[in-house]
Amino acid sequence: MNTMNAYNSKNYSVERCERYKKLYTMLLDAIPSSVLMLDRDLKIISANRNFLRKSQRTSINTVGRRLSEIFPAVILNRMKIPEQIDRVFESNTATSGHRMYYRAPGMPMRIYYYRIFPFAWQEVVENIMFLMDDVTEQVRLSEEVQRIERHLASVIDSASDIILSTDTDSKILSWNPAAEKISEYLFMEVKGRVLSDFIDSNKLTEMQEVYSAMVNGRESQMAEWDLINKRGVGIRVFWVFSPMRNEHQATTGIVAVGRDLTERKKLEAHLLKSQKFAALGVMAGGIAHEIRNPLAICSSSAQFLMDDNIEDNFRKECAEKICTGIQRASIIIENLLRFARPSATSHMETVDLNALVEETIPLIYNQAKIQKIIIKTVFPEKPVFIVGNNSLLQQVLINLFLNAIQVMPDGGAIRLMIMQIEDEALIQITDSGHGISKQDIDKIFDPFYTTSPVGRGSGLGLSISYSIVKQHNGVIEVESKEGNGCTFTVRFPVS
Repeated sequence: MNTMNAYNSKNYSVERCERYKKLYTMLLDAIPSSVLMLDRDLKIISANRNFLRKSQRTSINTVGRRLSEIFPAVILNRMKIPEQIDRVFESNTATSGHRMYYRAPGMPMRIYYYRIFPFAWQEVVENIMFLMDDVTEQVRLSEEVQRIERHLASVIDSASDIILSTDTDSKILSWNPAAEKISEYLFMEVKGRVLSDFIDSNKLTEMQEVYSAMVNGRESQMAEWDLINKRGVGIRVFWVFSPMRNEHQATTGIVAVGRDLTERKKLEAHLLKSQKFAALGVMAGGIAHEIRNPLAICSSSAQFLMDDNIEDNFRKECAEKICTGIQRASIIIENLLRFARPSATSHMETVDLNALVEETIPLIYNQAKIQKIIIKTVFPEKPVFIVGNNSLLQQVLINLFLNAIQVMPDGGAIRLMIMQIEDEALIQITDSGHGISKQDIDKIFDPFYTTSPVGRGSGLGLSISYSIVKQHNGVIEVESKEGNGCTFTVRFPVS
């Protein structure tokens, strides 16, 4: 009976050992890391499934082999892995992590992070565990992230526009080299200060509204505010503010991109003046013709007046014709001077659109007549008033008229109509030209874009007209079908 119990107890122990061994193997195979168990002779006792799969080996040609038969000697020697294993056996202390580059036969290079752990029984290290984690993708991702970060930093540092970031209280967090150059403040001088310290004080309320809107979930905001540099000089800057949001879509900061408009304003003024002189050149023939007619009448009347035998009634008629001719020439010259006078100050006043058109048409009438173009006008019964600069508005009309004349070299008709619809004033100019193609219609307001033959158009007229209309809080639109002419509609708020 005792012998039977001893036999059963022995069998139970063997079964339990086998079960534990099987459980140990299952646990090792379930680990996503590569695991090797080694003895003091650096022979492999066991290798888990992950290691065998990564190294493309089998358990038969791995277990019982020395470590040097599994890993190339150059890797073991360079990383001093045998020495590390000896220290773990002696000290019963795990090593810190190390990176290892390993290429299995027929496989691409992989990067592993490995550590060596003691496997001790009663404070005696019997075996060691060599644990490796494949970190190839993590390393590559980290390197890619670092590369992207360096690239983004380079983009920001190389940008000619101001790029800065603030928290939601407008305290400055970053300030790129362009911001330093334009403002003359170094980043360390502005870090932690509020952006409003460097913005025109008259715009602080607008700035608070912009920040409040973005903190409350609004999208990007645009503004045109002066940046006050270190010398106290205001620099005109066009700003685009965009919210930075976290994973919960809450605004955690603001990114501001600012473009220095100083050179652009100078260029716009230069282009405005260039286009004005170009338009004056086109009108020169018409003006000469318009002035020549009243001068011819004045000259004839003056010759009659020199005759002593002229009758009193005829003398009076000649004098009246001279006065009328002089007044006519004076009006033409006045309109021409008003158009040519520099308008950088943009003085705003109440403008009667009906009167403005009547003053403008004589300036281009002869040019239209030469090209056999008929100009028709439709005015409302009552005057239509807007607030604007008379000279600038006249330039818009001149540009639109000349644009219509240029597209009708063989003659045609231009129809101008003025309307008032509720609180909006409209000027419509329709021509009977060849129209605008679909690929061109979205570009006609771009500077220097023209479909006219070389030497016939500068590509600035419509662009400048667009800027002037926008300056007057208006909108300019175009409708066209190729082959059926086009209609420009200018909308202004009435005064």
